[in-house]
Amino acid sequence: MTLGWLALARGAVDRMAERRRDEDWVAAAWAGSRVLVVDEQGRVPVRLTERPELVYVRSRTAPKGERILLGVDEDKIAYFAVCAPIPEDLPDAEPTGLRRIGALLADVESTLMTQAVAMAAWHSAHRFCPRCGAPTKAIAAGHVRVCTVDGGEQYPRLDPAVIMLVADTDDRVLLARGVSWPERRASVLAGFIEPGEAMEQAVAREVKEEVGLDVDDIRYMGSQPWPMPQSLMIGFSCRTEAGARLKLDKAEIVEARWYTRDELKAAALNQDLLLPGRVSIARQLIEHWYGADLPGSWGL
Repeated sequence: MTLGWLALARGAVDRMAERRRDEDWVAAAWAGSRVLVVDEQGRVPVRLTERPELVYVRSRTAPKGERILLGVDEDKIAYFAVCAPIPEDLPDAEPTGLRRIGALLADVESTLMTQAVAMAAWHSAHRFCPRCGAPTKAIAAGHVRVCTVDGGEQYPRLDPAVIMLVADTDDRVLLARGVSWPERRASVLAGFIEPGEAMEQAVAREVKEEVGLDVDDIRYMGSQPWPMPQSLMIGFSCRTEAGARLKLDKAEIVEARWYTRDELKAAALNQDLLLPGRVSIARQLIEHWYGADLPGSWGL
C-alpha cells in the first residue's frame, strides 16, 4: 500500500503544457488570468485566515517580472506566477512561505503555490547560459530559458532524493536527529540519489552510510516535490533485522533510536519527540507506519 494524501503533490491544476509555445493562446490566457506574485525568498501573498488563502493580482496590475504559466483550473481560469517583489497595497496579505502553509491550503492553491515557488527558484538560478555564460531569456510561457548567444535551451531541473522509513523485524521504527537540528527533533532518513544510481540502490546506500544498517524489502511509497529549492522527495519503506548495531555517521546524524508504536505516541504526546510537519512526506511515512495521526510537530 502506498501513501495517500501528500500536501505538495495534489496535482489539482491542468498545466496546459501543450499550449506553452502557442504565443497567441498564452497572451489571451494572461489577459484574463489570476496572477500569483513570488518574491526572491519564495514567498507569496497569503490571507492568513483559519484556512489560508492565496492573494492574487489581476494581470493588468501585476508587477513586472518573469511570467510563468501555472495552468488552468476546472473552471477554465488561467493562473500565472510573476517573479517580483510582493506589492505592499494588497489588503490583508502577508508574505508567507510554502513550508508554513503548504499543508493548509486548498488543493488547487497548494498545487499552484508549489509550482510557482519551484519555477521562481529555477529562474533565479539560471539567468546565464551554463555553456558560454551569456544571459538567458524565458520562453515557452516561462518553462524554458534560451541562451541569447548560442540559442541553447535550458529546462527546469530537479534534485531527486530518497526518503525512507526504516523498520526492523520487531516492528519498530528508526528515527534520527540531524546535526543541525535542535534537541527532540527527529525524522526518517533521506539523501540525494547519485549519478548512475537507481532509487532502490540509493535507499540501501544512504541507510548504510548514515546508520550502518543493511536493509531489504525496499518498497516505493509515494513522492512529492519539495521546492526548497528544487528537490523531488521519493518515499520508500525498508526493513532490517532486529538487534543490528547502529553505527552513526556523526557528520550527519547526532542520534538515532528505535520506537515501538506505544513509545512513539507517548514521546510525541509528551513532546519528548518533535516530528516533522504535515507538509512533509516524512510525516506521512511515519503516520502510515503508525497507522493513525500523531500529535505534535516542529512545523505545520
